[in-house]
Amino acid sequence: MKDTIDSIGLIAGGTRVETGARFPVANPGTGGQAGTAPDAGQAELDRAVAAAKAAFPSWSGTSDEERAAACNAVADTLEAHAEELAQLITAEQGKPLGGIGSQWELGGAVAWARYTASLSLPMEVLQDTPEGRVEMYRKPLGVVGSITPWNFPVLIAVWHILPALRSGNTVVSKPSPMTPLASLRMIELMNEILPAGVVNSVSAADGAFNMGAAMSAHEDIAKIVFTGSCGTGQKVMQSSAETMKRLTLEMGGNDAGIVLPDADPQAIAEGLFWGAFINNGQTCAAMKRLYVHDDIHDAVCDALVAYARNIKVGEGTQEDSVLGPVQNQMQFDKLSRLVAQAKERGQVLLGGEPGEGLFYPPTIIAGMRADDPLVYEEQFGPALPIIRYSDLDDALAQANALDVGLGGSVWSSDKAAAKEVAKRMECGSVWINSHGMIQPNAPFGGVKKSGFGVEFGEEGLKEYTDIQVIFA
Repeated sequence: MKDTIDSIGLIAGGTRVETGARFPVANPGTGGQAGTAPDAGQAELDRAVAAAKAAFPSWSGTSDEERAAACNAVADTLEAHAEELAQLITAEQGKPLGGIGSQWELGGAVAWARYTASLSLPMEVLQDTPEGRVEMYRKPLGVVGSITPWNFPVLIAVWHILPALRSGNTVVSKPSPMTPLASLRMIELMNEILPAGVVNSVSAADGAFNMGAAMSAHEDIAKIVFTGSCGTGQKVMQSSAETMKRLTLEMGGNDAGIVLPDADPQAIAEGLFWGAFINNGQTCAAMKRLYVHDDIHDAVCDALVAYARNIKVGEGTQEDSVLGPVQNQMQFDKLSRLVAQAKERGQVLLGGEPGEGLFYPPTIIAGMRADDPLVYEEQFGPALPIIRYSDLDDALAQANALDVGLGGSVWSSDKAAAKEVAKRMECGSVWINSHGMIQPNAPFGGVKKSGFGVEFGEEGLKEYTDIQVIFA
């Protein structure tokens, strides 16, 4: 498999692009090397964009039915190569193959691709009267630049690429330099079934050349769709301004969960755990702060800790591993700093000490307050602060106090009451008795500094189009 990993390349115009250098990709689970990836620069980016631009007139002119069939063919290809891609994800990202890991991610990618294929944006008649007929059309934008993060390298790339294709755009995709291998291999596979130039790839190491900035400023890219940190998203927005790009920015969050006093601690413990620790907490819409009413605070803590104690942390290829390592050293160091600070002021109920390498056990710390860094900074890792509250208005005020708003959740035995609380939360999505359970048919996006625009469903598909109105 090593030879295969080191042969993964870039694609522009349906052909392989050779670069002068390759950069190493770490395996966070073993501490070794997962493989190498092409280190591209401006010339390779220009070539990929030119190929996408050249392919756009033909691709955008295909019928709705042809594009739907192509998206279904992509789903078939992902399904046929699911194990190969899952192995690559585990090697470079660290998550386990089984459970809610790499194979699950591939299953989600296939499901999202198939659902996206089923969507359509037909012409709408706004008026048809003796005074005249008014028709509204959704037209593709052109070349879409996709910039993806390291936490779900294939799934998020599918979230970006498939709606772009379905709506008639062409794509240049840039994966994170932390996890480029599975995404680049996926685009190689897509090019076996799609017309040349419809999907192209670039990758670059973190170095002197900033590929993301170059894409954001490129005059021939019509739209950037970005998933990643707030700070990087702001830079994408700034560098896109001169060319007036369309943008969809799904940026960081610091999601709050609020447990109401009528909740059943035993019934919600499993959901609370996975809401916070899915993908080892390395999920934008994971629950990162938990507010628990005083009446059931201790019972919720006990039930959550009892469930978390049985979670095995280990290298991703081990069959009994449920959670893997933190993906990279920078994130590990940030997590370690936040937990060390929290231990000085709170009560460690579970975990709290780094493991070997990049492994960090699920950590639960009670007694936290609003001014604790583990509460107001996004940890993006396996540590959950618990804040005790007695007044719901105060809990909501704390939940809404931050300048981000991606997701939130309310936990209660009374769904109607929980829904009323949910409406008061300042975030793009709120779940009742679960957290982060996104669906391909439901729009997903953030408010405040968590970004703007939405993904998924018909509303997400519209983000890849401009409106044209014809008055006849």
